[in-house]
Amino acid sequence: MRRKREKERKQEEKMREANEREVKRGEGNKGRESDAAAARDSNPAAEQKQSVLLDCCGGLNNVDYSKMDLTPMEELLKHIDFHDSSFCIAVIAIIFNPLFWNVVARWEHRTRRLSRLCGSPYLACYSLGFVIILLNVYRSHSMTVAMKVQARWEVMDRTGIFYTGVALMVVGTLLVVSSFLALGFTGTFLGDYFGILMDEKVTVFPFNIMENPMYWGSTANYLGLALIGASPVGLLLTAIVALAYKVAIRFEGPFTGQIYQERSQRRKHE
Repeated sequence: MRRKREKERKQEEKMREANEREVKRGEGNKGRESDAAAARDSNPAAEQKQSVLLDCCGGLNNVDYSKMDLTPMEELLKHIDFHDSSFCIAVIAIIFNPLFWNVVARWEHRTRRLSRLCGSPYLACYSLGFVIILLNVYRSHSMTVAMKVQARWEVMDRTGIFYTGVALMVVGTLLVVSSFLALGFTGTFLGDYFGILMDEKVTVFPFNIMENPMYWGSTANYLGLALIGASPVGLLLTAIVALAYKVAIRFEGPFTGQIYQERSQRRKHE
């Protein structure tokens, strides 16, 4: 009987000790929480900074664009004379060229007037291609004149930038020439719009590494020329060329796809 009471007393002591440990642990947690709250009260900027960082991760809505360093862009634009006639002529030539060949090619696809006028779709395509070549030569000439007339930028006049421009021109020329060899004359100069369709989609180099390699090769050539000449106006004109090609692609791609889809439907009904 005595042993039983001693055993019960030991169990009660163990339970009291466990309860005391729980109480002490709870008091410690409350102390740490109060210390953290005091730290936040004493340094509210740190908490605000942390919340800003988390908010920023959700997107770019919290970016303060007024604090962006636009000095390089401002310096670039300072070296460009927007009222210069050579600059205006170059911009007009850049915009006019893709507008011209898209309008004429779609008109031909709808009416076949050029094919009837020239006597065959091939001769009509060759004629339009020759005009496009002349227009592109004039565009290149007008851009070169604008680069020579306007000021150079000493920041760009460095050996590394010069050789980067040379490399871009080599790559651009490779893309243009290889695209022409892969497509042929009629494939290059909108033969699809004249009813001169290719048997299958071209997938050889450079079409196996990128879409519209001739356009982007031409853009690389102009960018390389601007870097070689340390020409700020050349950089701006190259950006306009890229934008003009981008818009042209948005119109040409779906329309060309529609032409080949119509051919597929005709073959199914034959």
